[in-house]
Amino acid sequence: MDTTSPPTAPDGDMTAVAQWVADVLRDRIIKGVLPAGARIVERKLSAELDVSRTPIREALKLLHADSLIEISRHKGAQVKAYSAEQALELFDVIASLESLAAERLAESITPEQLEAIESLHAEMLAFHGAGKSDDYFDVNSQIHDTILAYCGNPILQQVHTKLMARARRGRFMAIMDPDRLRTAVEEHEALMTALRNRDPKAACEVWRQHLLSTGRSVTDVLRSQGLG
Repeated sequence: MDTTSPPTAPDGDMTAVAQWVADVLRDRIIKGVLPAGARIVERKLSAELDVSRTPIREALKLLHADSLIEISRHKGAQVKAYSAEQALELFDVIASLESLAAERLAESITPEQLEAIESLHAEMLAFHGAGKSDDYFDVNSQIHDTILAYCGNPILQQVHTKLMARARRGRFMAIMDPDRLRTAVEEHEALMTALRNRDPKAACEVWRQHLLSTGRSVTDVLRSQGLG
């Protein structure tokens, strides 16, 4: 996110503004604009986003509930770090959830659902070809979320949403590795083939390996930063 041109707060009640502030901060944390350990100063953020400090405090509570920040009396709000070991454990669970979603979707996918995912896939490839990493990541995330939304299991989707609050930062780290990025695109292509063929077994295995590989890449990045 380009922080030189601050986004504009929406018109609405305090809850809507707090959610918007949380979304702005979440995006900055995911994309490394706010790295691990960075302090979030209410006064400065209030001036930048042109909102009062009340919705900012509520937004920080939301991010704290998602385990994205820590809040202490002496240091205030800081972006939370997580270790390589925690990342590996996190993506192990996410791989199980998302591969199950892909399997279920391949069993029941409708022409309309396939068309929607095909459209997102084509958009993702276009951003990849243009070297637009932020846009690539956003559409890539939409594909993952859409598979969960279409799989027909709301409980699975709810559990995944909660875990992904922390895991998206790791996924963004992974695409910074050109080799991993190239392989990830190939894995997305393989998933599309499985969905077109209505092949649940292939969809499950491709997506499981895709997420496990992402987890290993995140782990390597964190260890290189001394966060093993």
